[in-house]
Amino acid sequence: MKLKNGRATIKEVAAAANVSTQTVSRVINDRPDVSPDTRKRVQAIIEQMGYQPSALARSLIRQRSYTIGVVTAGLGYIGPSRTLSGITGAAEAAGYALLLKELSQFDTNNIKYIFQSFLSRHVDGIIWAVPEVGDNRRWVNRLPMDLEIPIVYLTMEPQQNISVVSINNYLGGRMAMSHLFDQGYSQIAHISGPLDWWEARQRISAWRDARKEMGLTLDDKYWVEGNWSSPSGAYAVDQLLKKYPEMDSIFVGNDQMAISVMQIARERGLRIPEDLGIVGFDNIPESAYFGPPLTTVHQDLDSLGRIALEEIIKIVEAGWQGEEPNEPKSILLSPTLVVRQSSYRKIVQGR
Repeated sequence: MKLKNGRATIKEVAAAANVSTQTVSRVINDRPDVSPDTRKRVQAIIEQMGYQPSALARSLIRQRSYTIGVVTAGLGYIGPSRTLSGITGAAEAAGYALLLKELSQFDTNNIKYIFQSFLSRHVDGIIWAVPEVGDNRRWVNRLPMDLEIPIVYLTMEPQQNISVVSINNYLGGRMAMSHLFDQGYSQIAHISGPLDWWEARQRISAWRDARKEMGLTLDDKYWVEGNWSSPSGAYAVDQLLKKYPEMDSIFVGNDQMAISVMQIARERGLRIPEDLGIVGFDNIPESAYFGPPLTTVHQDLDSLGRIALEEIIKIVEAGWQGEEPNEPKSILLSPTLVVRQSSYRKIVQGR
């Protein structure tokens, strides 16, 4: 069956099936008040004609936009881009569109225009996917309690009365430290990310707590702050080699810095893992191909984005069905440790 404009309409489907447009609509929306024979006939005509229901019409009928607003920043970084990929895939599967706003910098608090833009476009909910950096969350507790649009926040410290989905960075740091200690390393240094980031503070807290429990002292000479980049990792390991020459291993705050740590170590004649064990964080795809392959903490950022999308849809759907809203909750996803050659050595005899 050929159509003049190449696209079937609901009226044409109804005419071909010899039913009303209301009946076609009931079939599309899986309403129960349609006989099995009629439903089967209409579905066959829909498939034959290639009819696609209009998203705009669906929105007008149900008074919903089927659109989720997403605020992000730093898409040049691996973490935000992978998280956005997870959100996008889950939205596609759920039949929702995304309206994306990318902030020019992480630490902005000028958010009024973003909410105005989302509200004017009638988004059903918002995912705030900007990492917690500095005080860029100070506006959260000033939002009106009766704000009609639900929000799910990503990658920030859990708080009461708001919905948060994050990776358990502290747990990941403890995994890295336990592994190094179990492999016989006893002088474990740390290269942190920028400490205005909540994730970096969680990872260095894990390093500090683990050193205390291992009976190791704490001193500023045992760690250096980086900025997530490879050049900062090179500078940091150079400083550690000068002020902490007895170190035998490093927990590095991310894989990008660990790349340069391994390069500098080799240039200094250090064998990895015999002289220097190295553990990173992120499990970027390239980490398996470093020389040697890098032990690292894997955080499933695709799942982070997917779960955030699923959570916001649950909240939205509950509201539209007239159900009591669920209490806001914090979801902490557990990372995993991927052990490779950069830290794997025989346990020291007598340990």
